[in-house]
Amino acid sequence: MCVHAHPDDESSKGAAVMAKYVDEGHEVLVVSCTGGERGDVLNPNLADDPHILRDLAQVRRDEMARAREILGVQHTWLGFVDSGLPEGDPLPPLPDGCFALEPLEVTTEALVREIRRFRPHVMTTYDENGGYPHPDHIMCHDVSMAAFEAAGDPTAYPGAGQPWQPLKIYYNQTFSRGRVVAFHEALTALGEESPYAAWLENWDPARERTITTRIRAEKWFDRRDAALLAHATQIDPDGTFFKVSREEQARIWPWEDYEAGLSYVPIVEGEDDLFAGLPTDVAEADALATSGSLTLAHDGRKERTA
Repeated sequence: MCVHAHPDDESSKGAAVMAKYVDEGHEVLVVSCTGGERGDVLNPNLADDPHILRDLAQVRRDEMARAREILGVQHTWLGFVDSGLPEGDPLPPLPDGCFALEPLEVTTEALVREIRRFRPHVMTTYDENGGYPHPDHIMCHDVSMAAFEAAGDPTAYPGAGQPWQPLKIYYNQTFSRGRVVAFHEALTALGEESPYAAWLENWDPARERTITTRIRAEKWFDRRDAALLAHATQIDPDGTFFKVSREEQARIWPWEDYEAGLSYVPIVEGEDDLFAGLPTDVAEADALATSGSLTLAHDGRKERTA
């Protein structure tokens, strides 16, 4: 189960790994916490499209449907409303009724219900700072972690289904420093201007993350890019995501990176599979998830800094 704030996040964070697991026979569910209703049109080619301006919410739902089909994943809407990204100094208040202002117990129950229905062994979400400080990304982290802990507790949300304890939860770390350096050096070697130079110049050492899990997924980069481009309102085809060619990416950084948040099985050094350490027999993994007697083997939680 991959929990994301908005449609398009699933295609820019871990999409190649999702496609890989689908092709290997695993069930993969994307949960979109909001509909992206307050997103901006980031593709300059579509900025004045009247159809998009008339009904952005439906356009983004249609884009998500195309991306889902490309990746081969299952998908559900959690049903909350996009908070938008506040801008200005001082920042304006968030709009009433938005996802980031919902009581945590309300958002948590909604996600617990999906966890108990889908019964995942592994979840992914964002780190405590949201990956970047969008209020919906931060809330996505908070609700994911709260639901991960509550889903296996028979006393928590008893009306939301039978208890089910996911065994691991990871944070997507799409632009790890290693990947940014590799992309920057590749563009520089080709004599091209690198948009990553400013990133590295302003890189805060406090942003460094512990990459526990690195998964080779270059064979699925084409599916990842196709899914990302399906979110046409959100992705500039000439933007930063595509500055390094797919072939060059496969050569210099064929992985997608993750950071283990919580796990009921040990996280070993050099982990290369989100299912590492879990029983290979599904029935045995199911028995662990319903045993009610698990003890954390890894706790990678950190205090929020953003």
